[in-house]
Amino acid sequence: MIRLAMLGISPGNGHPYSFSAIFNGYDEDRMKRCPYPVIYEYLSKQDRRTMCIPGVRVTHIWAEERREAEDVARTVFIEHVVDHYTDVIGQVDAVVIPHDEGSLHLEMARPFLEREIPIFIDKPLADNWPDALELVRLAGKDKLLMSCSASRYAREVEEAKRALMELGDVRTMYAVSSKSWVKYGVHLLEALFALFGGNVETVQNVGREGEDVVHLLYADGRQAVLQVFEDLSPLLQITLHGTRGHWTITFGDWFYMFRRMLSLFIEMIKTEQRPIPLEETLEIIKVLVAGKRSREEGNRIVSLRNFRRTGRS
Repeated sequence: MIRLAMLGISPGNGHPYSFSAIFNGYDEDRMKRCPYPVIYEYLSKQDRRTMCIPGVRVTHIWAEERREAEDVARTVFIEHVVDHYTDVIGQVDAVVIPHDEGSLHLEMARPFLEREIPIFIDKPLADNWPDALELVRLAGKDKLLMSCSASRYAREVEEAKRALMELGDVRTMYAVSSKSWVKYGVHLLEALFALFGGNVETVQNVGREGEDVVHLLYADGRQAVLQVFEDLSPLLQITLHGTRGHWTITFGDWFYMFRRMLSLFIEMIKTEQRPIPLEETLEIIKVLVAGKRSREEGNRIVSLRNFRRTGRS
């Protein structure tokens, strides 16, 4: 049995509930009262006999507010609530940081990477370039670090991959999300990287605070426009436009993508092979940081070709 710790809860993010339920199952009455109704909505559609990833259990949980950790623990059958996240060292086989506060990830992950404890970090790996570089440095060649958005494993992205040949040469992509560029733009980027790889040459954010409009130019001439507006109704959508057709991806099967992502994390622990090269994760963070920097610096074009190790270009 692989023992996991779930470490951290951030406002507006229900992953500690949903991720833990995929390993442990859940108490139906308590999950109905969870602050995130959509979680019960998609969990209740699953077969309780087969929904959990076998051979794994979340045994420990920590949050800054102990009350929140205790509520999750009661809802998804976690035995131990700890006072500090490092208290789980020696008690578990791997850890999950399920919150999306990228500025905290390096501080929290460091003690586990230094002890070679496998770790999954929810997107984004970091919200700034120096922290991302340091996390990758700590992981080195062999330590087991995985960080991504589940969007790359969405059923809808798998369907789009199968349809790519029908679209001809995909020349441009248009993507939309609600919320913030750093926390939700990464969902769009992960899906695009899963479909087409990286090789983004320039990034320009022509938006403003709360309304990010980010243009990507790829080395092969392909272009993408990603729009992330804080006040949109919840949405995650990408349209691919090719020389012979177009295809729209509207994300909606949250359970499938979360379970697939977490299954690959467990597979990484067993095989000691990273499912995503850290170089690819770092390139995604580079685009994310460049988009933020472009808007902050007068909507200028940021060249990734000259992106220095400090994150300047």
